[in-house]
Amino acid sequence: MRLLVLGGTSFVGRHLVQAALEHGHDVTVFHRGVTNPHLFPQAEHRHGDRSTGHYGALDVGTWDATVDVSAFVPRHVEQVVDALGHRSGHYVLVSSVSAYDVRRARTDEDSPAWAPPAPRTEEVTAETYGPLKAACERAAVAKVGASQVSVVRPTYVVGAHDPTDRFTYWARRMARGGRVAMAWPQAPVQVVDARDLGTFMLTCALHDVAGTFDAVGPWAPFRQFLTSIADPDRPHELVDVGPDALRDAGLRLPLVSGDPAEVPLMTRPGSRAVAAGLHTRSLSESAAATVAWDRERGSPPLQVGPTVEQERDLLAHAGGAAPA
Repeated sequence: MRLLVLGGTSFVGRHLVQAALEHGHDVTVFHRGVTNPHLFPQAEHRHGDRSTGHYGALDVGTWDATVDVSAFVPRHVEQVVDALGHRSGHYVLVSSVSAYDVRRARTDEDSPAWAPPAPRTEEVTAETYGPLKAACERAAVAKVGASQVSVVRPTYVVGAHDPTDRFTYWARRMARGGRVAMAWPQAPVQVVDARDLGTFMLTCALHDVAGTFDAVGPWAPFRQFLTSIADPDRPHELVDVGPDALRDAGLRLPLVSGDPAEVPLMTRPGSRAVAAGLHTRSLSESAAATVAWDRERGSPPLQVGPTVEQERDLLAHAGGAAPA
């Protein structure tokens, strides 16, 4: 298969390209040439910039499928489809469960999506991210046709090369063991391994699987989630420090929220994606791979989550011994 990947050298796209190359497909990667340009020398690399609408590098070539992992505003979809015309093949768009209107969300893919942001904007914020992803989905269907579009809506994507550090924080923390500060023990958490997501997107591209799919792993209450990714050789104790202590310290915990409105977004059955070929690995396997990658890169300071010192203070106020 001749596969065009829009993006492909950072995180989600990186795992997709790796899977496609391992299966012997002919891959073209369209990117700016800024993030990890040395990756995948066996693929064809073409450079352009979606922020400025520069798609000239795609003037030549025809592909059996296009996977778009880097569309954040509808203009990105509209312009690349116009540039490719009928040369794109089946179109796979990576969206997000954030596209669902949380005020009306059920737990199936036919739940209402957000209306476009009003006033119209291309500024991606916590408030506009979901509506803009929903607008990207509508643009893809309008431009390509529903029968030739796969819309893939993941929850939090986890694993090696994650630039957000959200799951990496917990994988590293549970590998250390000891007393662990947490909150909202019953709040649902739902993730999908980037390798599983990449393989599923490749399946959609290979078999022209049209439709909308929640690409998710099984959800779990936060306490169970943390227990699932703990190192069995490092004893741990989960300590519920409570949301007030976090707020007073000006801290946030990655992946978990006490907001009831987010429950429908973190409890997706994902049965439609499973029926279409999604296979997900265990949380423990995802955590082990993430810890191995984190150690290989030197375990740098993380962008999110309490530091060791901040967690020590939280636990001191909660009572008992300090963390390991």
